[in-house]
Amino acid sequence: MTVIGPDGQPRCGWATSAPEYVEYHDNEWGKEIRDDLGLFERMTLEGFQSGLSWITILRKRENFRAAFAHFDPTVIAKYGADDFERLMADPGIVRNRLKINATISNARALLELDDGEFTELLWSFEPAKRKAPKTLADVPATTPESVAMSKALKKKGFVFIGPTTAYALMQATGIVNDHLSTCVAR
Repeated sequence: MTVIGPDGQPRCGWATSAPEYVEYHDNEWGKEIRDDLGLFERMTLEGFQSGLSWITILRKRENFRAAFAHFDPTVIAKYGADDFERLMADPGIVRNRLKINATISNARALLELDDGEFTELLWSFEPAKRKAPKTLADVPATTPESVAMSKALKKKGFVFIGPTTAYALMQATGIVNDHLSTCVAR
């Protein structure tokens, strides 16, 4: 169900507990991103969010951008042991070995693709239009498309991108629109 926000507008139930959520929900979540760098940033952040609250990632987002060269894969792909240690010591980001290594590996995998191929690949899993969800219970954690996206990305060398993370990426980047039917952002 939707919740009335501080401005009197109905929003998805998760979007009103913090000002950062309202801003993200209204201006980013579910908006189409169709460029490799924008999609790479969102995929990376969704991976770091795994097992954590999204508010944690939102509050550290600028730190992530600084730590990971604004998600420039050409820079990240060159990261070595010193960079890894720098990232593991950075209190401004989530310091998780697997997630940091995945970001570096995924930057390298992205560079193996042609320009725009990453965007085309991700958007190829856009599902057929469906009815807007009425409640949060109507929003799935995974779909056949997110399972297929995860498998396709893994075949291309990407890591730490399971079906749930793939679906969160689809939601965040507008590949699917999971704003509730009565939400102002729908």
